[in-house]
Amino acid sequence: MKRSPGFPGFPEGKQRATPVPNLFFSELLPTIDSLVELKITLYAFWALGRKEGRFRYLTREEMAADKDLLESLKGEGRQAQAALDDALERAVARGTLVRVVPRSGEPLGPLYFLNSPKGRAGVAAIEAGDWRPAGEGGAPIELAAERPNVFRLYEQNIGPLTPMIAETLRDAEETYPSAWIEDALRIAVENNVRKWRYVEAILEDWHTRGRDEREDLRDTEKARRRYVEGKFADFIEH
Repeated sequence: MKRSPGFPGFPEGKQRATPVPNLFFSELLPTIDSLVELKITLYAFWALGRKEGRFRYLTREEMAADKDLLESLKGEGRQAQAALDDALERAVARGTLVRVVPRSGEPLGPLYFLNSPKGRAGVAAIEAGDWRPAGEGGAPIELAAERPNVFRLYEQNIGPLTPMIAETLRDAEETYPSAWIEDALRIAVENNVRKWRYVEAILEDWHTRGRDEREDLRDTEKARRRYVEGKFADFIEH
């Protein structure tokens, strides 16, 4: 992806074009509130359009090797590599890209497919062992069971991401186990309290008082009341 100091305008004659589905403009663009996510989304359309083969995918390594892309992702004091990871997480959480995570020991890192019929078919072919990326021999890539990331869980259960919420979620990932965040979000959904502060209150309670999973499993009604009474009641709309 080449850049120039000043864009001189499109030249005359036939130019190579990158197809972008109309749904991008009507469904995705209005919801994308992160510049790095927008850049990586458009980059994916461009880069995948230049690929050949039965199924087309991108790896993080090849995106990180594109110096022009990394340079464009810098900003607001963030390092380019961190911005790339943030952009990919957002694109996967939104459903624009589909990520395949090989098991440890595989030579390839995460693979990113466009969430299109062809991209989903590529993921299915890998899972079924019918196709191996890059035409390499040997056994097909085995997929690890990837836990939903906190960005995706938030958007699916609470609401749209904002830069402030994204930073809060990253802090939560560093503070609490992923399984705790997933379970706290599940409790919020079950109690119809779709607020991050409620989820955070549950996590803080588990961190402070300890989490007795055996008690929750033994008496589900008691466990349910625990998260709608007392200090949690302030989050419940009556």
